[in-house]
Formats: sequence, C-alpha cells, structure tokens
Amino acid sequence: MKQTALRDVHSALGATLVDFAGWEMPLRYGSESQEHRTVREAAGIFDLSHMGEIEVTGPQADQFLDFALVNRPSAISPGRARYSMICDESGGVIDDLVVYRLDLDRYMVVSNASNAREVLAELESRAAAFDVVVHDSLDEWALIAVQGPLSVKIVEMLVASPTEDLQYYAIRPDRIGEVEVFLARTGYTGEDGFEIYCAQDDAERVWTEAMAVGGPLGMVPVGLAARDSLRLEAGMPLYGNELSRDMTPFDAGLGRVVAFDKPGSFVGEAALVRHRDSTPTRVLSGLRSSSRRPLRHGYEVVSASGDVVGVVTSGAVSPTLGHPIAMAYLSPFAAVHGEELMVVVRGNQEPVTVVGLPFYKRS
Repeated sequence: MKQTALRDVHSALGATLVDFAGWEMPLRYGSESQEHRTVREAAGIFDLSHMGEIEVTGPQADQFLDFALVNRPSAISPGRARYSMICDESGGVIDDLVVYRLDLDRYMVVSNASNAREVLAELESRAAAFDVVVHDSLDEWALIAVQGPLSVKIVEMLVASPTEDLQYYAIRPDRIGEVEVFLARTGYTGEDGFEIYCAQDDAERVWTEAMAVGGPLGMVPVGLAARDSLRLEAGMPLYGNELSRDMTPFDAGLGRVVAFDKPGSFVGEAALVRHRDSTPTRVLSGLRSSSRRPLRHGYEVVSASGDVVGVVTSGAVSPTLGHPIAMAYLSPFAAVHGEELMVVVRGNQEPVTVVGLPFYKRS
C-alpha cells in the first residue's frame, strides 16, 4: 500500500489504518460518530493526500479540457474551480472531478484516488491532438482539509492572507508560515471549509501548525468513515456507489454539469444528448428510515406489493439526524417524495420514506 506523508502522524494519534484504493489511510481516530459531530459543530482536519492531482498546461489547455471533460473548463476564471466529470463515449462516468484554473494556461484536475491512474491515462490519450502537457503530480502534492463552522476562524489565523476574499470554489497561492501552499475553498462535507495543497515534504508542518491553531478551538483529526457519513448527509455522490461507468451524469441528477453549448465536440457528447432527451429509467433519491438498522450499499428497495423498485447506493445511521438515511436509485414511479417503501435488510423488510436530497444543509 502507498502511504501519505502524514502516515506517521496518524499512527502516533492512534488511528485505525485501512487499505483504501491502495493507500494506507486513517479510517477513524476514535469514535467516528464523534468525529462527524465535531465537523458539524466545530471543525475537523482531514488527510486527503491520496487524491489524484493532474496538471494540464499549454496554449491549448482550455480547448483540450473542453474536449476531454463534460463541462466547459475554458469558462473558469483563473483562481476559480468547478465540479466536473470525465465520461466515456457511451456517456458513462469514468470519474467525477474538481478542476482548478491556477492560471490562464495552467489547470489542476483532481480525481478520486481509486480512479487516479485511469483518469491520467484517459487525459493523456485525449491530449494527442492538442498542444498541451498532461503531468501527473500525485507524488508532488499533499492535501489537507479543514472543514466545519469554525474553519474560517482557524484558517484565518493560519494563512498569510485574509480568507474573507476567498469565495466558495476559488483557489489562490498563500503561505502558512514559510510554507507555500494553494488554498482552496472547497470540500466534501456539506460544511464551509478549505483544502490546502502543499508539497509533500511540508505536509507534517502544515498539519502541526493547523492543529496548534485549531486544537484549542475544538478541531479534531477526522478519518474516512466520518468523511463518508458527512458527504452522505450532504447528498454528495461517491464514485463506485452513486457514479460509475454504468451511469451517466443524468442518472445521478447531475445533468447540469454537462455543457452542450461549448465550441466544438467533446467525448461522450452524442450519447449524453440521447440520455438528456430520453425518459429516465432510474432516479437518485433519498430514503429515511425510522428503525435503527442501517441501510447499506446493495440492499434492495421494494414496494408494498413486494416488487423490486430500486437499490441502495449509500447508507448509514446519520449522526446529525439520529436515524438511518440512504441514497438509492429508484424506478421513476417509486421516486416520489413521501412514498412509503421497504428496504430488505438481512431478510427483513424495513419501512422507509422517499425524501429529497440533501438530508442536511448547513444554515
């Protein structure tokens, strides 16, 4: 397994380390539900250095990314970011991404850890006809996130420049002490927060300085388990659950990500037009349960008559709401808010109600 530059820090903190997408990562440091609640109430710090960073530079970087991705990166202003996807010719999602425009001809594409090599290979292949350089910078960057309602206060004391000028989905060069970083106002928890990109050799120093500032305010290290329940409450998709090559952006209710009005064609365009104009066969929906039994990925959803009408993609007992929640792909006729359905949990049918997404939205 690969290890991040913070592996020894996690070990010293007593983290439970697991294999995640080929990386040895902290699952939890103690109670995952307490880590979750601390992010909702104060702040948490995350090691996300397993994510894949790919830099795209050159005079045709904007045209290339417009062709390679489903949205329009050329419309991103320098210093801003946008959520995106890379699809195959059939419209299936290879990965969902965040695209940062660092300068006029310099972008950074951030992929999920499990798909980093595949996304890199796809971009390299698609770049053949463009004057661009696609550079794998995964081994150069460490990524540390600070998320939660106190994240602004913590990061304000940590970095050199005021955070009030940094808008949501924006990025800029900054400093933490003498360490040069990129500071982005992005995240995957449903809370306000920041993601800090730094050189791997600087990761431990950045983590230590962040904890020195945030620890007295209640910030705690947070593992992958709480990160997953946080994003579930926020209704954010996870690749391998809500997204895959068997699904299009339209299946996941994310058709708004696709830009059909950009100059030139893009990979998967014809297939995505067909999906846009066709009647959906499944709808990503929220489920709420009043029982205490968690709803897990792969569990069948059935109607009152016993017909299978869907499948759970992600589920957990929500630490914030206090009851089980899940996202599920449902047949359109079953995906009606307030509809009463059942989820088959280890042979038993547990009652659920179809609800809207997200389950949680910060005030």
